[in-house]
Amino acid sequence: MKLDVLNMEGKKVSEAELPAAIFEAPINLDLMHQAYLRQMANARLGTHDTKVRGEVAGGGAKPWKQKGTGRARQGSRRAAQWVGGGRIHTPHPRSYSQRMPKKMRQAALRSALSAKAADAGIVLVDELKFDEIKTRAMARTISSLVGNSTALIVMPEKDQAYEAVVRTADNLTDTKVLLAGYLNIRDLLGFDKLILPVKTLDRLIARLG
Repeated sequence: MKLDVLNMEGKKVSEAELPAAIFEAPINLDLMHQAYLRQMANARLGTHDTKVRGEVAGGGAKPWKQKGTGRARQGSRRAAQWVGGGRIHTPHPRSYSQRMPKKMRQAALRSALSAKAADAGIVLVDELKFDEIKTRAMARTISSLVGNSTALIVMPEKDQAYEAVVRTADNLTDTKVLLAGYLNIRDLLGFDKLILPVKTLDRLIARLG
């Protein structure tokens, strides 16, 4: 698949071939869904906690004697039926993490990238380079490249150009910047357009090719 390579003003400067192994892979919706659920589950902290009857205060003495009061027998004010008592069948700290083989994670990313390519959701640029850190400069570039669509920018490496792009895009709510090594299924599915500098293709080939 060939795509036009644009400059920061949105004008065509050349063409580039997208690697078929990554951008023309079979689209597996079930695999993408599984990878998405895994990522969302792994982001959960699992720190929720409630106190059982052995952890709440009080309850040292029997509320009243066993017989003769006409009331139901009670052994402790820490029991679950008492106000301020312990809780049963309620959340406690746990891990929600799910495992997924590396090859399946890579296949899910290839599937998502292929879906983006098939939907004309990928924009290639020759480079992203800003001489000054101005949000309006990034907003102008995004408008030239993708119009009003939300955009995920994937940079090849962490260098001065990356730092400048991150800082200029920081105040744009519909734009996010990632390194190629951190590309993930949630962000791929969460933005309308994927903006790739040409050098990023080599990083994706090394990771997914």
